[in-house]
Amino acid sequence: MFRRILIANRGEIAVRVARTCREMGIPTVAVHSTADRESTVVRLADEAVQIGPPPPSQSYLNAAAVLQAADQTGADAIHPGYGFLSESPDFADACEALGITLIGPPASVMAVLGDKTSARALMSRAGLPLLPGSLDPLDAEAARDLASTIGFPVIIKAAAGGGGRGMQVVHGAAEFVDAFRRTQATAQMLFGDGRVYVERYLAKARHVEIQVLCDGHGNAVHLGERDCTVQRRHQKLIEETPAPNLPDGLAERMGQAAVQGALAAGYVGAGTFEFLVDPDGSFYFMEVNCRIQVEHPVTEMVTGVDLVREQILIAAGQRLRMTQDDVHRRGVSIECRINAEDPAQNFAPTPGTVDEFVPAGGAFVRVDTHVYPGYRIPPNYDSLLAKLVIWAPHRDEAIERMRRALAEFRVRGPRVSTTQEFLAAVLNDPRFRSAGHTTSLVDELLGEEHP
Repeated sequence: MFRRILIANRGEIAVRVARTCREMGIPTVAVHSTADRESTVVRLADEAVQIGPPPPSQSYLNAAAVLQAADQTGADAIHPGYGFLSESPDFADACEALGITLIGPPASVMAVLGDKTSARALMSRAGLPLLPGSLDPLDAEAARDLASTIGFPVIIKAAAGGGGRGMQVVHGAAEFVDAFRRTQATAQMLFGDGRVYVERYLAKARHVEIQVLCDGHGNAVHLGERDCTVQRRHQKLIEETPAPNLPDGLAERMGQAAVQGALAAGYVGAGTFEFLVDPDGSFYFMEVNCRIQVEHPVTEMVTGVDLVREQILIAAGQRLRMTQDDVHRRGVSIECRINAEDPAQNFAPTPGTVDEFVPAGGAFVRVDTHVYPGYRIPPNYDSLLAKLVIWAPHRDEAIERMRRALAEFRVRGPRVSTTQEFLAAVLNDPRFRSAGHTTSLVDELLGEEHP
């Protein structure tokens, strides 16, 4: 087992990793920017190293500073969490060169799956269903011709994109070339890579993903599906498992497809295969996330599996401790992401000082957070304050428990707004309650509130 794990992240996921490491008896090192010197993970970790000023490019994305911190503290493994360096093949290569284990898949796997076009090509060869589109980046004219062939609407996506960024829906040929070039420019700005590709856009789809675990000995299992259909601008707001109202057998077929794809890619660690589900019951591969997901707690709540612990054990070279027959899921779990954003102002971030912070509690309620009274929300990072997660035997009970928990969760501070009321409105919407919603639900709600 590792002597010491450096946590190359911040916020709630850094706290989450630190807690599992403490339970496993593994000392931890927290790296932090100057904005996070008083963060919760700094207090929880055994050591802390300041690695730079608030801008991520000078701290959490500064691979050299992270690796220097690992060297000076004797860390022999790094857990990257999600975001930042978690899916960087170059960082994975640098770790390997220094004899440090990055808790995640090999750099070569990250490189193939992190590029959406090569990932699509690999999954096509592995037999997974894909939406019609390009398997290679195209120039504007070739992409327009392809879009006309497969039929509008289409979606233009950054090949190196992730996190719901770097994509644009196009409804007709007249607007295509301008949209294509804008997406290229956005991709270059966000990811340093202007390559984009095109695929058919499903306007009324559901977004369902599969959690997989794979060891370095050729063993793989899936831990079921998560429904991530409630989104705004491709950013997830509410997740739940199991996915409600799927056709019989569909979730298991998706799980088997994800395992098949993971084995074809030589995947190692925890990963997520994302799919779109058409109203007719067809499903299509979208992408693979080579890291722990923000929404991993709902899977943990219904399976009893600590995914971070499994990541660490796999990275240490151990075999999976379960087979597919050992995976049992009970009940329903829902997660709401509570962000410091103002829905009335187009979800603008609201950084500021949190004067009052009272998490929800009660039976079968979990709160993953790094926030405390007096915490200053910095403007430099993602606006996620907490993940509110509940469990119940049945979906109706789960929705009511989440409604209660949202109502009692208190976050107060000058100029600090949160998404709690908006999330409660989604839970109350009959389309969500009946599981008849699609990825357009949030846009429909906003349009109804603001005609």
